[in-house]
Amino acid sequence: MKQGSNSPLPAADPPDLSRRRRIWLRLWSVVLRGWPLAAGFGLAFLALFVYGAAYPPPEPLDEGDVDRIVVDILASATPPPSYASQVYQYILPSLVFIQTDRQDEDGAKGFAVGTGVVINKDAEVLTALHVVQGATEINLTFVDGSHVQALVVATEPEHDIAVLQPIERPGLIVPAVVGNPRAMRVGDEAFAVGNPFGLPGSMSDGVISGFDRSLTPRGSATRLEGLIQFDAAVNPGNSGGPLLNRAGHVIGIVTALANPTEQDFFIGIGFAVPINVAAGGGAGLPDY
Repeated sequence: MKQGSNSPLPAADPPDLSRRRRIWLRLWSVVLRGWPLAAGFGLAFLALFVYGAAYPPPEPLDEGDVDRIVVDILASATPPPSYASQVYQYILPSLVFIQTDRQDEDGAKGFAVGTGVVINKDAEVLTALHVVQGATEINLTFVDGSHVQALVVATEPEHDIAVLQPIERPGLIVPAVVGNPRAMRVGDEAFAVGNPFGLPGSMSDGVISGFDRSLTPRGSATRLEGLIQFDAAVNPGNSGGPLLNRAGHVIGIVTALANPTEQDFFIGIGFAVPINVAAGGGAGLPDY
């Protein structure tokens, strides 16, 4: 019988060692596959740490800081324009300064001032009749600075209304927008713009106080009917100027102020001829 080789066979690994090896091999395989993800997380945490160190969070505001911020914001805010300022800018290009030369019965010369408003593209000016009545010369100053003489082309004495035509056309003609006085109510805002005591382009505001008032102006035998009563301040020089609604539309022509004394100063009651009535004086305005 042939004897085989007597070299020993390799010994097999013990079962526990083989199992541990397989476990380590699996863990190592997981590590090899997952290291890029772990490295990414590590870099992200490192970046957050560096950013937090370089840019620390701001300290919380105390009550004083908040108050200072609020004050700064309020100081820098631009408030919207008021209705009154918008009305003024709207009517100003149509406003006319009227100066008249006069001569009394003794031959003494003098002058008076009043207000008018441009009503059409022909530069005709609507004003109160008593502003120009008896004048030997009428001079108009328009918003562009044009100084021209004018003639009375239409009158309605029963409503104290006159229409003036400049002899020469001014450089700038901006007709006013006519409103509807019948749409107004007692308590609605009203604005009077004119030249009181010769102070050009003055404005006052108030409310409509009443309608269909009657008045006989001092020194006149004509009783005016259907007037608008308002409490915006008017004084000598406002006569003939526009009474405006909140939109800047002309709703009346200032004609008089009520005063129980002999002095020409305002005590809280003014009157205006409704603009729809002024349309009957030859001004060619719409009759509402």
